[in-house]
Amino acid sequence: MELLLNQVFWTAMAANLVAQTLKLLLYYRLEGRFQWARFLETGGMPSSHSATVSALAVGVGLKEGFGSTLFAVAAVLALIVMYDATGIRRAAGLHAQLLNQLVQELQEVLRKGPAPGPLKELLGHTYLEVLVGALLGALVALLSFYLFPAA
Repeated sequence: MELLLNQVFWTAMAANLVAQTLKLLLYYRLEGRFQWARFLETGGMPSSHSATVSALAVGVGLKEGFGSTLFAVAAVLALIVMYDATGIRRAAGLHAQLLNQLVQELQEVLRKGPAPGPLKELLGHTYLEVLVGALLGALVALLSFYLFPAA
């Protein structure tokens, strides 16, 4: 039950919610329609993973001190998540995009047989998406701790 009162936890969750909501609104602005599935999707602007781990690290730093071992753990975790988002997951998304193109070309050549569904291409993030997510998470953490100081 202590988790329900943990400001650092809720700060990280709020950053995720804000990032996912901004993603939904941004795609509405770009495409002119709500795609509710985007709210739960990975990839896109801003990076909700980056926002979450950034808020977590800043929240830990504000609560425990930026020189604490706990902050070091949270900061390293955040760096790993952001590196993964721009590296491995981004490359996997680019591979999925290429494979989807190859499948379409093969289907045109064969014009028959089973049609496999497309692979998910929006897996990772660009450096800008990760940077915006990280800054958003830090901002949510700062607002959380300054607007709702712990007793």
